Amino acid sequence: MPFDINIIGLKDIIDILLVAFLLYKIYKLMKSSGSINVFIGILVFIGIWIIVSQVLQMRLLGSIFDKLVSVGVIALIILFQDEIRHFLLTLGSRYRTNSLFRFLKGNKNQNTQKEEIMPIVMACLNMSKKKVGALIVIEKNFPLDDIARTGDIINADINQRLIENIFFKNSPLHDGAMIISHKRIRAAGCILPVSHNLNIPKELGLRHRAALGISQETDAIAIIVSEETGGISIAYKGEFHLKLNAEELESMLTNEGNSAPNTKP
Repeated sequence: MPFDINIIGLKDIIDILLVAFLLYKIYKLMKSSGSINVFIGILVFIGIWIIVSQVLQMRLLGSIFDKLVSVGVIALIILFQDEIRHFLLTLGSRYRTNSLFRFLKGNKNQNTQKEEIMPIVMACLNMSKKKVGALIVIEKNFPLDDIARTGDIINADINQRLIENIFFKNSPLHDGAMIISHKRIRAAGCILPVSHNLNIPKELGLRHRAALGISQETDAIAIIVSEETGGISIAYKGEFHLKLNAEELESMLTNEGNSAPNTKP
């Protein structure tokens, strides 16, 4: 039967585009979590299943694959429960509402935003000069309530001196991460998920791995001050921005991580 292009309607095109978009999002999620090989294996299995059951119409082998697929869905839910939870939390986050508010407000609050960012920038610069290690996570749309509960709740205004005191070497909270949420210092001494990406440069320590881990699982911006070198870095969307100066750090925080060259691990 010759192929008739007229049978493809607008609905079919939208359907194909949505499926392609969904596969792309799943690919990015798997890549950021280090499960890209599993994703490729699943695609290969689905391809073989379609060929066996639909193209070659092998009934016995096709029925076996059908059973494996039905059981495999439950296995995938168990295997990727963290990624599925992350995806659902992203859907339920405040992203669309916040985006609408930012669109309506425009740049009216740009000066206010800089006033909130400058204490963080100045604290990072001072800690960098003294080679005081620090890890600051700024919440965006993805809620960090679970992360904040792993540390001590502070709930204080953003203050340069307070940030430096928390990360002072003799402070009991200096080894953990600070969470900044809703323009306030929410918690300190928090435990972050550590990235297991094998391509992270060996000279980067545990703070960098933790910062990359939280940036892979959420849309937060993680600022790292190295205790060994004093270098200031940012982890955002699963990528590093290393060796930032004051202007680059301020620009990235003001523009939500989109103003510096990427350094992929």
